[in-house]
Amino acid sequence: MSGLKRRLAPVLLLAALLLPMLASCHGARALEAFEIPETFDTSRTYEITFWAKNDTNKHQTRVYEQAIAEFEALYPNVTVHLRLYMDYGRIYNDVITNIATQTTPNVCITYPDHIATYKTGTNVVVPLDGLFDDEKYGLGGSEVRFASPTRSEIVPQFLDECVIGEEHWAIPFMRSTEACYVNKTYVEALGYTLPDVLTWDFVWEVSEAAMAQDEEGTFLVNGQKVMIPFIYKSTDNMMIQRLRQSGSGYSTADGEILLFGDDTKEFLYTVAEHAATRSFSTFKISSYPGNFLNAGQCLFAVDSTAGASWMGSDAPLTDISPENIVPFETAVRMIPQLDPEHPQMISQGPSVCIFNKRDPQTVLASWLFAQYLLTDAVQIAYAETEGYVPVTTRARETEEYKDYLARAGEDDTDHYAVKILASELLLAHTADTFVTPVFNGSASLRDAAGQLIEKVTNSVRRRETVDDAYMEKLFTDVAALYRLRVGNQGGSATASEKEELGPLPVPAVVLLSVLGVTWIVIASYAAREFVKKRRKSASVS
Repeated sequence: MSGLKRRLAPVLLLAALLLPMLASCHGARALEAFEIPETFDTSRTYEITFWAKNDTNKHQTRVYEQAIAEFEALYPNVTVHLRLYMDYGRIYNDVITNIATQTTPNVCITYPDHIATYKTGTNVVVPLDGLFDDEKYGLGGSEVRFASPTRSEIVPQFLDECVIGEEHWAIPFMRSTEACYVNKTYVEALGYTLPDVLTWDFVWEVSEAAMAQDEEGTFLVNGQKVMIPFIYKSTDNMMIQRLRQSGSGYSTADGEILLFGDDTKEFLYTVAEHAATRSFSTFKISSYPGNFLNAGQCLFAVDSTAGASWMGSDAPLTDISPENIVPFETAVRMIPQLDPEHPQMISQGPSVCIFNKRDPQTVLASWLFAQYLLTDAVQIAYAETEGYVPVTTRARETEEYKDYLARAGEDDTDHYAVKILASELLLAHTADTFVTPVFNGSASLRDAAGQLIEKVTNSVRRRETVDDAYMEKLFTDVAALYRLRVGNQGGSATASEKEELGPLPVPAVVLLSVLGVTWIVIASYAAREFVKKRRKSASVS
């Protein structure tokens, strides 16, 4: 067999080289559970990465950069590298990809729905309750070099949003909700009085009234050829909040899917009715609601309070040309309600999670930086960039923040009235907010909720028949699209792990393929030599 060994030597060498690469690609050696070091070793240097979301609001970028500079001045042995993303979906996808190679960031701004998927990997994300309560380095800890808030100083509703199962897996960073930005001028021109609390019936009725046109196809309310009275940015939130207001099911805490019920169907019929007249549309179908609102082509634009600086004819941020902006009075209201006396609206906004690493000291450095994002200076500065509110009671109660709110309308930049009104909306209604259950697959369920509205709206625009048969097929198709196993208990109605964790990275696929071919070649050589040996033995005998 010496000849076989010589011929196989290059192949075996290739396999030997590929195996460690393959192991590295998959992170074969699992991470140990994080344990809090007794002391933070300041004799060492650390480099940590911070992934954050920012689109075109440069004020937010400056807040991040200032926070990093201040933290590094307090901890000169820690260097923080900032990586900015355009949206949370891209952060989510990159984290999922990097879990396989153990190259996740150290600190990441994300959402609990996403964290629920991240943590399906063994010890990938660090549970935070132990760090919260650590006397030295926890919230308000004795060895922390800055004024860290205590656990009791974080708004309880916002901290509770970071619980998955029995533990906290994140800390809240900022909070927002959705608001309805209203062209009050046009609503009153149609003969309506804008109520303090919008109802769905009111919004639908006014939207249909705004569709009146003259014989040349010009809309009477704005004198233009374009009018979409009601545009919703996030249709997933639209569906989720409507079901919450009606007391209908969306999902249970253990992952049972309740979305595909009769109340959902009833609401979709209502959506179809108004989509058919073109009085309702969505961001995905028509474009950003703020652009239509500012151009006088929309009456009710629903978007996050975190986008308030884009709303209104005096908005400091806009995507349309100044000559296309139509002057009007902007009102800020809660999203439409079923029961104005008992409003329900979603609480949303970024949270911060910590990823586990092999070095516990690096994880501790990451935790210290994450805590710094909760300090008054950072909280107030970031909240002032948009219609966010601080997540700590301490920051809210500072004279600086109170002064900021009191100066609403003083200018159309830092104190833009619509932006501050959006913040005050959430401050006044924090107790009326809710969050959806978080579990592995809840992100897919959220996408499915929005997809139902998008599909129905598109279908009626294409003049398809929307009836019970259509609804039955729609529910089946959307459940299959997001791999939602409907009607099962115990969390089995979630998206599959294959979909949640994403495909293997391309290098891993290549290496696995090459390794498979290598073993096939080895087996072929061995089989060939075995046959030769048997034939030789047979001829000798």
